[in-house]
Amino acid sequence: MVQIKITKRSVDAVRATSSDQFLWDTDLKGFGLKVTARGAKSYIVQYRMGGRGLPTRRYTIGAHGAPWTPDKARQRAQELLIVAKSGRDPAEEERLQRAADVDLAFDRYVESFVDGYAKRHQARSWKQARSTLRYNAVPRLGSKPLPKISRREIANLLEDVASRRPATSRYLHATLRKLFRWAVSRGDLGSSPMAEMPAPAPPIKRDRVLADEELHRVWAASHQLDFPFGPMLRVLIATGQRREEVGGMRWSELQFEHCMWSIPADRAKNGLIHDVPLNNLAVAELEMLRDELPDFETDSIQNAESVAQSRVNDLIFSTTGTSPPSGWGKAKARLDAVLANERDQPIQHWRIHDLRRTFATGLQRLGIRYEVTEALLNHVSGSRAGVAGIYQRHNWSAEKRTALDAWNTALVQLIENPKLGLTGRAVGKISQLRLENTSEAA
Repeated sequence: MVQIKITKRSVDAVRATSSDQFLWDTDLKGFGLKVTARGAKSYIVQYRMGGRGLPTRRYTIGAHGAPWTPDKARQRAQELLIVAKSGRDPAEEERLQRAADVDLAFDRYVESFVDGYAKRHQARSWKQARSTLRYNAVPRLGSKPLPKISRREIANLLEDVASRRPATSRYLHATLRKLFRWAVSRGDLGSSPMAEMPAPAPPIKRDRVLADEELHRVWAASHQLDFPFGPMLRVLIATGQRREEVGGMRWSELQFEHCMWSIPADRAKNGLIHDVPLNNLAVAELEMLRDELPDFETDSIQNAESVAQSRVNDLIFSTTGTSPPSGWGKAKARLDAVLANERDQPIQHWRIHDLRRTFATGLQRLGIRYEVTEALLNHVSGSRAGVAGIYQRHNWSAEKRTALDAWNTALVQLIENPKLGLTGRAVGKISQLRLENTSEAA
């Protein structure tokens, strides 16, 4: 048995031989250095589980070099020898720790959290929680075990997301906090790294509404975008619905004979079924896509079910056949390039979501009741929240159709002549539609 005092100088001085070498420290019994025939050096500890008659066991601490210096390796060897003297095998404990680390790997734990907590307690928003964690936290934290995730790592992650998407960073903070609290409650974690961590600052509330001429330009420029983004943008403008809901639209959700689109509860943001009357502009876009279906016979299609049967993919705007389109950011960049080139004058500081706000503001300008606008936006707030929401059960179906038809008239007017804006004969059309609805009701 070769014994040396293990120091940096002595370790560096050891040269490889034709076979593996084991050199043992003179100061700490059981602590040693292994040098392979190829010259690789690693620190080891040798111990027995029981009396002298039992075989020795070896545990590799780590390779020589950062982070394992002789002093750090010796300190680790002392800890492992204490574990062995207490009757616990360091190698077995490491194996169990590796298994625990796999079970507590962040990417796997996200799925456990979604199944065990979010689906039970966040019935309306568990999908949003899952996607937020998958797309923002998992790429950064990967399979790192929960106990090894530091407060600094979480803070850096939230700061990075906040620099790009402030609202998302706040939601991510809330979701991660629930995940770590759930882990603590189950005994998987001793304490949360997010304890007392303040939420990111709320984003500056946006109030951007496109001017009439800007909306006219966006509609016109959308025709220079290829499928699916050009048609999607126009349906979004015509209906005022959410980007994700339009992108995920299915043929089976449409009733062409009734000019109606029914968004199921599992696709609506607030978890409530949402019926959207389709005005002429929306129907025209969808019929154009329907007419491009392979082997399509216009006279044989009477309803949404047969439309869906004539198409292998039920998703209207899918380019993959299996999922809604992604890449809104790139599509917006292409649209901005078109807008900038047409007059050397881009539309400043606008987002796709501003089209929904423009829709709501436009309805108010046209004299549509606030309750009807809320119903069209499918908001559970304002007139539909609290006590009012409990006792106010009117679905505003006729009023919603009137409003969307009036919006259609105003848009057509705007598309043809942006100088007229969202007024003029559109207001007259609203009065006419109200009279027609009143007559039908009577």
